Amino acid sequence: MSILVTGGRGKIARAVHTGLTAAGLDVRVASREPADLPGAVALDTTDPASLAAVLKDVSQVFLYSDPSSAALFAEAAEAAGVKQVVLLSSLASHADNGNSADPHAETERTIAAGSYATTFLQPGTFMTNAIYWSYSVRATGQIRLPYLDAEEAPIHEQDIADVAIQVLLDGPGDRHDGKHYPMTGPESMTRRHQIELITELTGVPIKAVDLTLEQAREEMGSSMRNPAQLELLLSYWASRVGSPHPIEPTVELLTARPGRTFPTWLHDHLDVFTR
Repeated sequence: MSILVTGGRGKIARAVHTGLTAAGLDVRVASREPADLPGAVALDTTDPASLAAVLKDVSQVFLYSDPSSAALFAEAAEAAGVKQVVLLSSLASHADNGNSADPHAETERTIAAGSYATTFLQPGTFMTNAIYWSYSVRATGQIRLPYLDAEEAPIHEQDIADVAIQVLLDGPGDRHDGKHYPMTGPESMTRRHQIELITELTGVPIKAVDLTLEQAREEMGSSMRNPAQLELLLSYWASRVGSPHPIEPTVELLTARPGRTFPTWLHDHLDVFTR
C-alpha cells in the first residue's frame, strides 16, 4: 500500500514526499500539473474517476485543504479503503469553533465525516509569505502591507512537513487520530521586525510601507477573490497590533526539537531576496 501526497508542487508536499521516501516508504505524489514532477501522477480532485484511480491501493493521504472538492475526496477515500487522512488546514479553522464559514473549517468538517482516521494540521502564518514580498522588493524596493505592527508567529514550511511526516509514520490507530494540531513558529514578531531582519541578513534595503485600510483594500482586493475574506483578514491583523501571538508547542511536542526561527528560514532562502 502507498501513501498519497497531494498538491505535489507545493513546498510542504515536496518536503513530506522527501521525508517519507527517506524513511523507506512507498509514496505516490499527485498534482493537477504533474508534467515537471518526476514520478507524479495527474489528479483532478473534481473528477470522481481521477480520484478513484489515484487512490487505488493507497492507505494514507496527505491532503491539501480544498472545500470545493472535499466531499468528493471523502467519498472516494471511503470507497478506496483509505485508513488515514492528514489534512493541511489552517489556524483560522482552530478559531472557527463551528460558528462561521471559514473554508478550512468547512473542509475539516467534511473530511472528518469519513470512517478513516483523521488528523488536522492547523498552521498559522507561513514564513514562505516572505517569498511574495520579494516580488515587490525587486520591483519597487518596498514591502507594502497594512498593520505592520500586528504580531504573528510565522512557521517554517519544513516544520509543518516534519509534523505531517511523524503523524504518517505513526499511522492510523495512534495518538493522532481525531486530533486538531494548531501550529506556530517559536517566536511572536511583527511584520515590521521581519522586514528589518530581511535587510539585516541579506543586505537588501527595503522600505516598509504601512498601508491604510483604504489602500489595503485597493491593493489587496485584486488578489483575493472573496472580499469578505479580505475583511476578515484585515480585522484579524488589526486585533493583533500590540498583542503577542500565542506560541503553540505542537512542533516541539511531535518532533522533539524546537521550531525553526525566521532567521533560519532566511538563511535557507537567501536567494529569494539576493538573486
